[in-house]
Amino acid sequence: MERKHLKPKKCRACRESFQPKNSMQVVCSAACGLLMARQARERREAQLAKEERKQTRERKQRLKTRGDYLREAQKAFNEFIRWRDRAAGHTCISSGRPLDWSGNAVDCGHYRSVGSAPHLRFDERNAHAQDKHDNRYLSGNAVDYRIGLIKRIGLEAVEALEADQEPRRYTVDELQQIAKEYRAKTRELKATNGH
Repeated sequence: MERKHLKPKKCRACRESFQPKNSMQVVCSAACGLLMARQARERREAQLAKEERKQTRERKQRLKTRGDYLREAQKAFNEFIRWRDRAAGHTCISSGRPLDWSGNAVDCGHYRSVGSAPHLRFDERNAHAQDKHDNRYLSGNAVDYRIGLIKRIGLEAVEALEADQEPRRYTVDELQQIAKEYRAKTRELKATNGH
């Protein structure tokens, strides 16, 4: 029986042209065969690692408490407030001093603290960029904060904040939406300000 002459093929490993010995041959040499097998193994391992990371993320998501979602939403909100005031060129709400944006020296200070007025934790009128010293070591520097707040949003808005006692209880879905919304707002601010 006469053997058919096979057309040259491109090696799947090195991409060089070669003359196959049979129709099933896809690589030009044993070395390329080993290379192709190693690449296939690496792809399988990478896929398994990706699936494992996804499963871990999903497990962590299922284990999250309402408090975890609240912390995530608060973190996203606080970052937005810092970027909002940075983009506006605001000084410290309480001391009036310029803020040091280069490091980690700026907090999102709440006029009515999250502890005493948790219902105002996501109220943008109640939160402003504040020097860490004023926020943490001077207990928010409340008297000067109020003066700065009146200058920034007006006496009527400050009195409305002070009078607001309506409790709000956020659901997990609402907290997820708040976090998502403020992350998007922060991304937008960063993009428009070249960061």
